[in-house]
Amino acid sequence: MSWIANTEDEQREMLRRIGASSLEDLFTVIPEEVRSGRLALPGSMSEFAIREHCAELAKKNDTSLVSFLGGGYYDHFIPAAIDALVSRGEFLTAYTPYQAECAQGTLQAIYEYQTAICRLTDMEFANASLYDGGTAVFEATTMAVRITNRRRIQCSPTLNPIYRRLLETHTFNLGLQIQTGVDPVGAACVIVQNPSFRGTVSDYTDLAQRCHEAGALLVVVFNPVSLGLLKTPGEMGADIAVAEGQSLGIPLSFGGPYLGILATKREYVRKMPGRLAAATVDHKGLRGFVLTLQAREQHIRREKAMSNICSNEALCALRALIYLCLLGPQGLKEVAHQCYAKTEYLKRLLPAEWLADNATTFNEFVVRLPISADQVVERMLTRGIVAGLPLHSVGAGEPTELLIAVTEKKTRGQLEFFAQSLREVVCS
Repeated sequence: MSWIANTEDEQREMLRRIGASSLEDLFTVIPEEVRSGRLALPGSMSEFAIREHCAELAKKNDTSLVSFLGGGYYDHFIPAAIDALVSRGEFLTAYTPYQAECAQGTLQAIYEYQTAICRLTDMEFANASLYDGGTAVFEATTMAVRITNRRRIQCSPTLNPIYRRLLETHTFNLGLQIQTGVDPVGAACVIVQNPSFRGTVSDYTDLAQRCHEAGALLVVVFNPVSLGLLKTPGEMGADIAVAEGQSLGIPLSFGGPYLGILATKREYVRKMPGRLAAATVDHKGLRGFVLTLQAREQHIRREKAMSNICSNEALCALRALIYLCLLGPQGLKEVAHQCYAKTEYLKRLLPAEWLADNATTFNEFVVRLPISADQVVERMLTRGIVAGLPLHSVGAGEPTELLIAVTEKKTRGQLEFFAQSLREVVCS
């Protein structure tokens, strides 16, 4: 039987309506050089042969590299207890908690996650999670538009350029004006990032006050681990706080699945996208958990919906919750302190004239090298080191600028070898 629901006649009618002569015409906008064509798959194989084949393919991945790559995703230590707990069948096989009677464990985990995010950020409400950090920026933006009825968005020039491009793509047909700057006058929101994409640290308390005086909202993009040391979005007066939660116990994995964090003030909770879990009592007076304020397209008229989010990252959110619970406030402070201290140590090992910014940084910083950053990264790979992110590759800097990230996993020996190797490859 065919897996295509519509008939060939129906397909021809749909193509005629949109002005295409064939299905292939729909893909003409994709450049030829990036099309994969037909996959060169091998013929049928036995289970044993397939396992051997996949093992050989896996050997092509170099897992021995020491990575200083950051830009929003970081190589943090992940306690073994996280994998052990999230792999339990009760969590791993749970899908979506529509039926509260059958999903008390999942709902409680979501509720505890929301509580942990509120405590972490000093915000009043958090949703059940979003797909990733970039999605969270987009959802915070449309949330601000709904609240203020304004159409202009101000993005800080130091916002992650990946988030900026994602925001422009998702809002392409919404008629929003996305501008670079932090002028709140007439804006729906001002989006800032702390630490910035270049790693520098700022205090946006004064900007929050200016936003509120102008009737705009302040959206703060934050690094969750940095809140072990830095001022929280809530302390700064942020209206919406968003983040990529990968640093909280989620492994680096070719781009995902990751975790989008979104928290807000009480007054804006009914404009918040996605799901919200809440605690209640049943008819016997026993504590229970439910989904509440479900203003999604599945539950409400489309024009009244707060978002079209169909799901949340429950397992990734659970990982983040367990990570925060295992570390506790003092443990998170220790991780943050190690990231900061080791970053400062590496900066001292490098020539002062290479440091591109004089501002305080957390766990990332930019060096401006005498030669191309691409050339440096290529040479450092031969020494077993991923040296960092060339900023021009994401449209965020000069060809000689390299963004270097340090986490608590880096040893003194690795930092010293990195500094020595960087000097040698630059001067060779």
